[in-house]
Amino acid sequence: MAKELILGPEVLHQIEGIKEADILVGIPSYNSSQTIGQVIRTVLEGLAKHFPDKRSVVVVCDTGSRDETLTIVYQVAIEDPRLILLSHSLDPLHKIITPCYGIPGRGSALQNILRIGEILRARACAIVDSDLRSITPEWIELLIKPVLLEDFDYVSPYYLRHKYDGTITNSIIYPLTRALYGKRLRQPIASDLGLSGGLASYYLTKDIWHTEIGQRGADVWMATTALAEGFRVCQSFLGARIQETKNHRGDLSSMLTQVVGPVFSLMENFEQIWFSIRGSEPLPIYGFHFEVGLQPVNVNLDRMVNAYKLGVSDLAGIWKNFLSVDVLDGLKNLSNPNLTVFRFQDALWAKVVFEFAVAYFKNKMDRDHLIKSLTPLYLGRTASFVLETQDSSAAEVENRIELLCLEYENLKPYLLEKWNG
Repeated sequence: MAKELILGPEVLHQIEGIKEADILVGIPSYNSSQTIGQVIRTVLEGLAKHFPDKRSVVVVCDTGSRDETLTIVYQVAIEDPRLILLSHSLDPLHKIITPCYGIPGRGSALQNILRIGEILRARACAIVDSDLRSITPEWIELLIKPVLLEDFDYVSPYYLRHKYDGTITNSIIYPLTRALYGKRLRQPIASDLGLSGGLASYYLTKDIWHTEIGQRGADVWMATTALAEGFRVCQSFLGARIQETKNHRGDLSSMLTQVVGPVFSLMENFEQIWFSIRGSEPLPIYGFHFEVGLQPVNVNLDRMVNAYKLGVSDLAGIWKNFLSVDVLDGLKNLSNPNLTVFRFQDALWAKVVFEFAVAYFKNKMDRDHLIKSLTPLYLGRTASFVLETQDSSAAEVENRIELLCLEYENLKPYLLEKWNG
């Protein structure tokens, strides 16, 4: 299939001057003036330290920043003295700063970055966020080396996180993806990753970039495609992931729609693959596991449980159109106990997620509204998990998540029955 040419003439002229590269690091940016300078400097340091003999290109693809992001990027390009040192290597490091051609957004930024890597015939590509505060030079090594030295196609990060950070991933995305595709990919919606040149080119052959999946769920689409279509996948331990907090982020129901919706959509795309998969297997993990300080995560249990009870009261009439009687009864029974005995069992939660996925597939109602109605149930499940593990260590919580994943895997025949029913 022909690939769309989406790059402007100025960028193509820069690429023509560079000719070829071994490594490309892409940085999609948007209103990241507080962090973008340090992110670029850290990437440059990582390339100089770990890949001094490789031809490297750094691409900053901005998606319409309205702050000082681009000004800072240009200053780094001109003033960073390490660029002078790098110019003494056999093949200098280059930087390309480009606006985001196409529909503004992360999907278009990723498409631009991958296209530049393909034109330059880069053997490996890494993507890192522009709002990172915890990035180190070793991140670049750990995202790139498995591709260059071990021929992996997709390198996913493995983060050390607070035990209550990333609860959407921990309770929905990770166990569901693992049960569907049989691989224990801990961060299926990661925005920091490494890719082989071959996989990057493969992504560019797909007509998804201007679709809803391409704009709202490009990251999870790339991860899921790698898993479902048999590419070599591994993980690298990067330590903590701390990023700049941005005030423009939406509410929880909108976040669920943006994150869970693409995962549910991809179930339909790859149904003939995940139908036959049972169980799961671990993926190789690179990097040395170390302990680091983590940002605290505040949890308001009373508010979450009250939101759950209110949701069951207000939304049961909607849920009865697609949830089974047993599941709906289980949810209603759970809304009665007080906080001290509030427990949302793993099996009930897995069935809830499965039945929401089936309702999404069968278009039982507007898809965004469907997922937004999951919000109080997600809050209830999260509250229950916190109550159960509040005295547990991070390692013990990870073991508890493992039990949830096994419940998803054990109940996969239940999903298949509902999907085909």
